[in-house]
Amino acid sequence: MTSESDTPSGASLSYRQILEREMENALKEINRPPKGVFLSGLSAGLNLSFGALLMAMVLTFSGGFDSTLVQQAALGGISSIAFLFVVVGQTELFTAHSTMAILPVLDGRASVRGLGRVWGVTYASNLVGCLLFAGLIASAGPALGIVDAAAVGALAGALLPHPWWVIFASGVIAGWLMGLVTWLSAASRDTVGRSLFVLIGTAVIGFAPFHHCILGTTEVLAAMFLGYPVSPGAFVGFLLPTTAGNVVGGAVFVGLLNYGHVALAGEQQNVQFDAVDRE
Repeated sequence: MTSESDTPSGASLSYRQILEREMENALKEINRPPKGVFLSGLSAGLNLSFGALLMAMVLTFSGGFDSTLVQQAALGGISSIAFLFVVVGQTELFTAHSTMAILPVLDGRASVRGLGRVWGVTYASNLVGCLLFAGLIASAGPALGIVDAAAVGALAGALLPHPWWVIFASGVIAGWLMGLVTWLSAASRDTVGRSLFVLIGTAVIGFAPFHHCILGTTEVLAAMFLGYPVSPGAFVGFLLPTTAGNVVGGAVFVGLLNYGHVALAGEQQNVQFDAVDRE
């Protein structure tokens, strides 16, 4: 396998090299002690939750937008900063693992049991981080005058009032985008290129907004803590189809298809990212 440090500056990475790099990273996480994965996942849940805080602050400070387009563009752009914290910081986010941790299983290098363990630990730790940060938003935000309940309620209200199949389909798109961000980040040779891929790809999630099981959990829980009428059943009705959609979007439309394209179709041409990869 060719690592990032082994690739000369200006050289391109082949599709197979990207696949090998991601499989090696996934194997490290599958074989990592669960306590380490949990702490890393907890950090990812906390760090990604800054996206909910930043979006609520934008809505609070703006006092309302005259244009829905401007509002969604602002929310998408600001929320992508939190994804940058997670991806460039290399903490363990469930929607990234749902894509890449499946690769060594498909290649016969890891077991389904190992995959299930790393998914379960990452998912649980991410949600714990969301719960803690949602409590922080609810306790400190209004007291500091940087978040009001109506702003957080508006974020949650954009995610909840949909049939399960709409939430699932939206989750597929969000998982697909996260998978693409992870794959393209692996193709990048430097932090500038990686950062651009993260900011552009994840901004689309916040722009829609599409359903993301981790970021959305912080939004919904914070709204509940601030008195927004969300029942436990409504929360579960959001979380389950969102999670399922994220897994399908990342694992199938990115992980499985890229694995088939690379591993089963033979070595392909190199990919160039010269325009964005030079610092």
